[in-house]
Amino acid sequence: MGSKRFPLFVDLTGRAAVVIGGGKVGLRRAEVLRRFGADVTLISPRLCAPLEGVRHIPRPYQPGDLAGAFLAVAAADDGAVNAAAGREARERGVMFNRSDCPAECDFFFPAVCEGEGLVAGIAGDGSDHRRTAEAARKIRQIIREI
Repeated sequence: MGSKRFPLFVDLTGRAAVVIGGGKVGLRRAEVLRRFGADVTLISPRLCAPLEGVRHIPRPYQPGDLAGAFLAVAAADDGAVNAAAGREARERGVMFNRSDCPAECDFFFPAVCEGEGLVAGIAGDGSDHRRTAEAARKIRQIIREI
């Protein structure tokens, strides 16, 4: 079981966010960040699907890619790449999320529930993803009914 996670809502409008990895997880993270107003750069040699509204740099991560970022997400299929991005994020004071290692995360992606000017985020302790998804489904339903 993981630790309790404090819910923190941040205005990302115009803030630089870097996502490393063009697979399904990286694209989902980039899309959520974009939807909430972040200026998203996605670094990956390939994307598993096209993604509009996001700047794509078609190459592997390189040290220095996090310069000027407010937050960064490492979702590459290579743990060494994710670890290197984490080291750079710590050196630069960039908020960091690593999709394959919760212990190295400064923040966590919640299940986002939106509707009619409301936003709720659900995050579990990492022990039961199905329970978290079910809670998010129910909260989305409640938001639609309000």
